[in-house]
Amino acid sequence: MLPWRRTLRAFTAALLIAGAATLTPTAAAAESASAAPSSERGWNDYDCEPSAAHPRPVVLVHGTFANSVDNWLVLAPYLVDRGYCVFSLDYGQLPHVPFFHGLGPVAKSAEQLDTYVDKVLAATGADEVDLVGHSQGGMMPRHYLKFLGGAPKVNALIGLAPDNHGTTLLGLTKLLPYFPGIEALLTTATPSLADQIAGSPFLTRLNAGGDTVPGVRYTVIATRYDEVVTPYRSQFLDGPNVRNVLVQDLCPVDLSEHVAVGALDRVAHHEVANALDPAHATPTTCLS
Repeated sequence: MLPWRRTLRAFTAALLIAGAATLTPTAAAAESASAAPSSERGWNDYDCEPSAAHPRPVVLVHGTFANSVDNWLVLAPYLVDRGYCVFSLDYGQLPHVPFFHGLGPVAKSAEQLDTYVDKVLAATGADEVDLVGHSQGGMMPRHYLKFLGGAPKVNALIGLAPDNHGTTLLGLTKLLPYFPGIEALLTTATPSLADQIAGSPFLTRLNAGGDTVPGVRYTVIATRYDEVVTPYRSQFLDGPNVRNVLVQDLCPVDLSEHVAVGALDRVAHHEVANALDPAHATPTTCLS
């Protein structure tokens, strides 16, 4: 499928879900059926004790339209197998939209992350966590770090295809003024979509005065084939303690796009492991 067609389909899906948020009745049974990750996978195990080799628990932060399970079916076990205590949260829930989260105001979602990090620290006895987020989940924690006092509790933030400076959806967001009512619908029904548009008031405030805060290490892992966060280089951060990685620089034949680079890509996941433990990093190749 041509890139512009993929993008148009994603944009249309976003609008349909925004409409569903205003029309769909509450479905309590469906909401309760949204499975929570269990300790059977060794993930979200609140009895997990961080090891000397990996003293910080890892908190996974899903992306828009995702949840704490589906986004991490590959990466969470991958990290557990490497000896990490791994946790994931749901955030940005809307009352009439089951399963698909990350749709509420991004600043409010950052408050949920704040509460969840405190819960993980209390359970594990650790002093800090490492955060790994996909898409919005790689950008939203920056609000937590900058405005909610999160920096002393976080050693590293690793973003997989994060929309750090918003997205134009290959220019489609520039068409919103030509469709009366659509922009208002996005803002009121699915606030996070409006917050993530390049140039939004939320992102303007987030990025004012610099991309980073002292004391936190940042890693951005991007793909040149990203059709959601565009242009892909807008994902990269500027500042001290920043490492920006393009997966195609490590594996030129890697064709992963926005979803795959967070959910499935072996090259990206190996770079996550390297970023979590840079002292023991190993070269990342197409065979990682």
